[in-house]
Amino acid sequence: MLPLFALVFSSSPATLLAGINHRLFKPALLLSARTSVISLFITILLGTPLAWWLAQAKGKRARLIQVLVDLPIVIPPAVMGIALLQTFGRNGLLGPLLNTFHLQLVFTTNAVILAQVLVSSPFYIQSGISAFRRVDPDLLLVARTLGHSSRSTFFRVVIPLALPGLISGAALAWARSLGEFGATLLFAGNRIGRTQTMPLAIFHALETDVRVAVAISLVLAAIGMGSLFMLRTTSILR
Repeated sequence: MLPLFALVFSSSPATLLAGINHRLFKPALLLSARTSVISLFITILLGTPLAWWLAQAKGKRARLIQVLVDLPIVIPPAVMGIALLQTFGRNGLLGPLLNTFHLQLVFTTNAVILAQVLVSSPFYIQSGISAFRRVDPDLLLVARTLGHSSRSTFFRVVIPLALPGLISGAALAWARSLGEFGATLLFAGNRIGRTQTMPLAIFHALETDVRVAVAISLVLAAIGMGSLFMLRTTSILR
């Protein structure tokens, strides 16, 4: 806790206000908020059915896919940034295909979103798998005998029962997106208002104005504490 206390007491209210009013603060805050929400939406949309399938599936194929899903957790973000460049860059694996359609991902806001999805989605999927596995299979059988279709059973029985775990995973994934640095820097760059998220703004501000770095750090720390509080609250509701 000592570094956090040092961060809090290293800045006076006047210094904090000056940092918040700096030209770097607002664009980075708005960009991080927008991209993290979009990346969370994509993660929930694609990760929920994948987590449900992995929770139900058995065998080597499912275990292999789960290992592959978890890889971004253990691989350094900088490595993932280079991997994204080698995949979507102009001379990357999919570069010629993207060039055919005049599409460019590298050093764009979409690159920020893609990097955030890559590094944060495993946290949501892991939590979703655990939540779905806690659903009593007998309840699903009862729902089917009462005439509910597979889709109706999923949305009216499975999702409500697994919702606390899904919320926990979403909070973790969102916090991870908000704090993403390495993959974003290498794949999206550090352009103010376009790809400079809050962690990148901290990196930039350390070279020009430490007050901004402290102000953004305090905001991110507060968001992290809020996410932790949400996680503890949902764990109580389980």
